[in-house]
Amino acid sequence: MSRDVLHSLRGKFIVFDGVDGAGKGAQIRLLTDALAAYGVDHITARDPGGTVIGDRIRHVLLDYDLSQMDPRCEALLFMASRAQLVREVIGPALREGRTCVCDRYVSATCAYQGAIGLDPHTIIELARFAIGRTWPDVTLIIDLPPATGLERTGRRSQSARKRTRDAGQPQLFHDACPDAMEARPIDFHEQVRENFRRLPGYYPAPVAIVDGSGTVEAVQSRVMEALARAIQ
Repeated sequence: MSRDVLHSLRGKFIVFDGVDGAGKGAQIRLLTDALAAYGVDHITARDPGGTVIGDRIRHVLLDYDLSQMDPRCEALLFMASRAQLVREVIGPALREGRTCVCDRYVSATCAYQGAIGLDPHTIIELARFAIGRTWPDVTLIIDLPPATGLERTGRRSQSARKRTRDAGQPQLFHDACPDAMEARPIDFHEQVRENFRRLPGYYPAPVAIVDGSGTVEAVQSRVMEALARAIQ
């Protein structure tokens, strides 16, 4: 990795997002390992969650059947978790000059809740209330066909299998189980991908679409190129 690019990330807010199974987790680990190796002080965060209050909200959002939840309620819960994350984690880190690398952010609500019918511009206005001016310096969308992503995770959408988890018996963050977003039909995930690809047209902060196909190393190279372009 380029030493100059990594040092240019000091004090920056970087978000990774994309469809389920796109490989953003691996890219976050590679980037944060490199930041540590070059002595760049940083933190990682996840959205939703990342705080005591946020994890409780995450529990409601991802460990239950959301079919009866109004889309506005769903979006507001994500924003509530995000507001707490900015107050407790992201805001303090940025004020201290630390780099913040976050797994999902407002971009995810634009894509996922947009796929269930919410106007993305309304989502942005909700975000302005929830996070104030704490927008990322760059959001990297790891782009991959949803079917490929689900294959990578060994999971299937609701259209391919019956959800086995009882909505009345939630499980906290078991990675082996599909969450409420992953369990939705494949056409939902296709719309999510399309929504991610549309983000550069209206998102109020820089967005880079990164091809997520190929090896982890190939994607890592594209991520670093995108960061070099975005962080001048």
